[in-house]
Amino acid sequence: MRPLAPADRAWLRMERPDNLMVITGVLTFDEPLDLARLRALIDERLRYFPRFRQRVEGDHWQDDPAFTLSAHLEHEWLPLPADRETARRRIGEIMSTPLDRDRPLWRMHLLENPNDGRSILVCRLHHCLADGFALLHVMLSLTDDAADAPLVRPLKEARSQPHLDLQRLAGDALALGRRVADTLRTTPLRDTGARGAEVAGDLWRLATLPSQPRSRLRGALGREKRAAWSKPIPLDAVRALAQVYGGTINDVLLSAVAGALRTYLTARGEDVRDFDLRTVIPFNLRGPNEHDVLGNRFGLVFLELPLGEPDPRRRVTRVRAAMARLKRSPEPLVLWRLIQLAGAGPAWLEAIIVRILGAKTTAVMTNVPGPRAPRYLAGHRIRTVMFWVPQSGRVGLGVSIFSYAGEVRLGVSADAGLVPDPEAILEAFEDELMALGGHTSVQIEA
Repeated sequence: MRPLAPADRAWLRMERPDNLMVITGVLTFDEPLDLARLRALIDERLRYFPRFRQRVEGDHWQDDPAFTLSAHLEHEWLPLPADRETARRRIGEIMSTPLDRDRPLWRMHLLENPNDGRSILVCRLHHCLADGFALLHVMLSLTDDAADAPLVRPLKEARSQPHLDLQRLAGDALALGRRVADTLRTTPLRDTGARGAEVAGDLWRLATLPSQPRSRLRGALGREKRAAWSKPIPLDAVRALAQVYGGTINDVLLSAVAGALRTYLTARGEDVRDFDLRTVIPFNLRGPNEHDVLGNRFGLVFLELPLGEPDPRRRVTRVRAAMARLKRSPEPLVLWRLIQLAGAGPAWLEAIIVRILGAKTTAVMTNVPGPRAPRYLAGHRIRTVMFWVPQSGRVGLGVSIFSYAGEVRLGVSADAGLVPDPEAILEAFEDELMALGGHTSVQIEA
């Protein structure tokens, strides 16, 4: 038995029936997967990560003596008409279903299309297993760089697959992560009971941050969720836009998200003048050789998206300035310490911290660059990769940006009662990028 780390315990205790703390990844394929080969591959390669055969008992990880792969890999056919909307609806249903607490906290669903044989693999992993950076590494460690790669690989090679180019992890967020990690190494956290003044200061900073105004993106949550992802956008075109506007790829994409949310709200009659929508962004705190280590090792920062700014070009400038301010802010260290405190302290203290965080935030935003070259799973090329992290507390909107094989996509996961039509946000996002390109010689086609 091994005890849960404080941060892992925090994510386990955060789960609510209307807001599951489960990370969801989606891989799509242009042909049917061989189910027997897929089972053999998962059975072999997940052995490199023993936690996938352990369940939570109390505050400890315990080997599951009754573990069977069949309880964690489900195969089904999409119902007719088996179109894009059918797939999105089924993925939303899967995302709305809790994982079985009596088993290891992960599950995969292989969805096959009876019309054209295309396949979708939906992977769900509880946040207490690890954060999104580590779990993405695990899932991509199942893949190969060629269709005919051998099933069995040496342990060292399997656990250190260089799928994620972490030097490209949204440069600003990477700099923040290094700064926080350096601070933690030089100023180690003391025992929780002896940190009263520091903790009180952290909570005061968070409590005095203005709460988010009311909007249709905030409100009571239900159990039904929605998920959708955009058409592919050429990454080189976004890079060219970033060069024109003097920012990073991250600046351009985040400003396009701001414009999309502005369009979505104004189309529904909301006044967004002077509205800065606050998002929380996770960033990785692992060292270069620690990406296969499970558990939660990430910090958080607040980023305000300027929805009140009507000019797309000025939105890029404002996002770039906001990211520059974050580099000088104490906020990343404050929020990292609060996550640790939430898991190490009593449940009532965690509830207070989560409630305050939820009041200050409208959405969770992730931006991770994936593999530059195509990857293969069970002998088939992966066409699309998308994932969503959970939204804690009362936050009901998640936005994910993921690049893969020269393309970038936006994914939206949302509470169905708040955002029943996430596809509208995606369409507006694509329009925003094309509008930015329209002011330059760069052509953006979604």
